[in-house]
Amino acid sequence: MKGPMRVHYDEEGDFLEIGVGKPTKCYAEEVKPGVFIRIDEKSEEVKSIGILSFKKRTSSRHKFFKILK
Repeated sequence: MKGPMRVHYDEEGDFLEIGVGKPTKCYAEEVKPGVFIRIDEKSEEVKSIGILSFKKRTSSRHKFFKILK
């Protein structure tokens, strides 16, 4: 992942997305329930990670790092 980092949080949907680089045409894979990665169709480079129910999952900082493992 190269380029500027983008962080977007949708409070109504409780969805956090962290992306790197210019947006490109991607497909998504759910790597754990509610945790998604977006992968560039041409380069197969990971472009972003998205976490559904972010607030619920991160009642503490410690839990945040557990969901990414």
